[in-house]
Amino acid sequence: MTATFKVGDQAKLTKSFTAEDVNHFAALSEDFNPIHIDSVAAAASIFGGQVVHGMLVASLISGLLGAHLPGSGTIYLGQDLAFKAPIYIGDEVTAIVEVIEIREDKPIAKLRTYCLNQKGKLVLDGIATVKYA
Repeated sequence: MTATFKVGDQAKLTKSFTAEDVNHFAALSEDFNPIHIDSVAAAASIFGGQVVHGMLVASLISGLLGAHLPGSGTIYLGQDLAFKAPIYIGDEVTAIVEVIEIREDKPIAKLRTYCLNQKGKLVLDGIATVKYA
Protein backbone atom coordinates (compact mmCIF):
# COMPACT_ATOMS: atom_id res chain seq x y z
CA MET A 1 0.00 0.00 0.00
CA THR A 2 1.36 3.37 -0.99
CA ALA A 3 0.79 6.27 1.37
CA THR A 4 -1.03 9.32 0.04
CA PHE A 5 1.14 11.48 2.30
CA LYS A 6 4.87 11.97 2.70
CA VAL A 7 7.47 12.61 5.36
CA GLY A 8 7.21 16.24 6.43
CA ASP A 9 3.45 16.56 5.86
CA GLN A 10 1.65 18.26 8.76
CA ALA A 11 -1.85 18.89 10.02
CA LYS A 12 -2.88 21.19 12.84
CA LEU A 13 -5.90 22.08 14.94
CA THR A 14 -6.39 24.98 17.35
CA LYS A 15 -8.81 24.94 20.27
CA SER A 16 -9.46 26.57 23.64
CA PHE A 17 -10.86 24.51 26.52
CA THR A 18 -13.53 25.93 28.84
CA ALA A 19 -14.26 25.03 32.46
CA GLU A 20 -17.32 23.19 31.14
CA ASP A 21 -15.13 21.11 28.80
CA VAL A 22 -12.85 20.22 31.72
CA ASN A 23 -15.79 19.29 33.95
CA HIS A 24 -17.28 17.06 31.23
CA PHE A 25 -13.93 15.35 30.72
CA ALA A 26 -13.57 14.86 34.49
CA ALA A 27 -16.95 13.13 34.56
CA LEU A 28 -16.12 10.94 31.54
CA SER A 29 -12.63 9.98 32.73
CA GLU A 30 -13.40 9.85 36.47
CA ASP A 31 -10.41 12.17 37.01
CA PHE A 32 -11.65 14.65 39.59
CA ASN A 33 -8.23 15.92 40.64
CA PRO A 34 -8.88 19.33 42.27
CA ILE A 35 -6.24 21.01 40.07
CA HIS A 36 -8.70 20.54 37.22
CA ILE A 37 -12.10 21.20 38.76
CA ASP A 38 -11.68 23.27 41.94
CA SER A 39 -10.54 26.85 41.37
CA VAL A 40 -9.61 27.41 45.03
CA ALA A 41 -7.54 24.22 45.33
CA ALA A 42 -5.99 24.83 41.92
CA ALA A 43 -5.00 28.38 42.89
CA ALA A 44 -3.15 26.96 45.90
CA SER A 45 -1.37 24.32 43.78
CA ILE A 46 2.02 24.56 42.08
CA PHE A 47 0.15 25.65 38.93
CA GLY A 48 -1.56 28.64 40.53
CA GLY A 49 -4.82 27.98 38.68
CA GLN A 50 -7.05 25.38 37.08
CA VAL A 51 -5.32 23.29 34.43
CA VAL A 52 -6.81 21.25 31.63
CA HIS A 53 -6.35 17.48 31.87
CA GLY A 54 -3.28 16.51 29.88
CA MET A 55 -5.18 13.66 28.26
CA LEU A 56 -7.93 16.03 27.15
CA VAL A 57 -5.32 18.12 25.38
CA ALA A 58 -3.77 14.95 23.93
CA SER A 59 -7.16 13.93 22.54
CA LEU A 60 -6.74 16.66 19.92
CA ILE A 61 -3.98 14.50 18.46
CA SER A 62 -6.37 11.58 18.07
CA GLY A 63 -8.76 13.87 16.20
CA LEU A 64 -6.03 15.03 13.86
CA LEU A 65 -4.82 11.51 13.12
CA GLY A 66 -8.27 10.08 12.46
CA ALA A 67 -9.74 12.98 10.51
CA HIS A 68 -6.83 14.76 8.83
CA LEU A 69 -3.43 13.03 8.69
CA PRO A 70 -3.24 10.19 7.84
CA GLY A 71 -7.06 10.47 7.95
CA SER A 72 -10.13 8.26 7.88
CA GLY A 73 -9.45 4.65 8.81
CA THR A 74 -6.29 5.42 10.80
CA ILE A 75 -5.73 3.07 13.74
CA TYR A 76 -3.63 4.13 16.72
CA LEU A 77 -0.94 1.55 17.49
CA GLY A 78 0.90 3.53 20.13
CA GLN A 79 1.61 6.96 21.57
CA ASP A 80 4.50 8.28 23.64
CA LEU A 81 3.68 11.54 25.43
CA ALA A 82 5.54 14.01 27.61
CA PHE A 83 3.64 16.81 29.30
CA LYS A 84 5.98 19.81 29.23
CA ALA A 85 3.90 22.67 30.66
CA PRO A 86 0.37 23.24 31.95
CA ILE A 87 -2.54 24.34 29.81
CA TYR A 88 -4.86 26.64 31.72
CA ILE A 89 -8.57 26.93 31.15
CA GLY A 90 -9.05 29.44 28.34
CA ASP A 91 -5.58 28.97 26.84
CA GLU A 92 -5.45 28.48 23.09
CA VAL A 93 -3.78 25.19 22.16
CA THR A 94 -2.54 24.22 18.72
CA ALA A 95 -2.07 20.49 18.20
CA ILE A 96 0.25 19.49 15.37
CA VAL A 97 1.06 16.13 13.81
CA GLU A 98 3.98 15.72 11.43
CA VAL A 99 4.87 12.59 9.47
CA ILE A 100 8.42 11.55 10.38
CA GLU A 101 8.56 7.99 9.04
CA ILE A 102 6.62 5.77 6.63
CA ARG A 103 7.40 2.07 6.54
CA GLU A 104 7.86 0.58 3.10
CA ASP A 105 6.84 -2.97 4.06
CA LYS A 106 3.57 -2.19 5.89
CA PRO A 107 0.99 0.62 6.05
CA ILE A 108 2.51 1.97 9.26
CA ALA A 109 3.72 5.49 9.91
CA LYS A 110 5.23 7.45 12.78
CA LEU A 111 4.26 11.04 13.43
CA ARG A 112 5.65 13.61 15.81
CA THR A 113 2.74 14.83 17.89
CA TYR A 114 2.99 18.07 19.81
CA CYS A 115 0.99 20.97 21.18
CA LEU A 116 1.86 24.63 21.59
CA ASN A 117 0.07 27.22 23.69
CA GLN A 118 -0.91 30.68 22.41
CA LYS A 119 2.59 31.95 23.26
CA GLY A 120 4.21 29.25 21.11
CA LYS A 121 5.44 27.32 24.17
CA LEU A 122 5.71 23.54 23.81
CA VAL A 123 3.22 22.01 26.26
CA LEU A 124 3.02 18.41 25.01
CA ASP A 125 5.44 16.37 22.90
CA GLY A 126 5.38 12.83 21.63
CA ILE A 127 5.48 10.25 18.87
CA ALA A 128 2.48 8.34 17.51
CA THR A 129 2.63 5.08 15.62
CA VAL A 130 -0.37 4.44 13.39
CA LYS A 131 -1.68 2.05 10.79
CA TYR A 132 -3.15 3.98 7.89
CA ALA A 133 -5.87 2.94 5.45
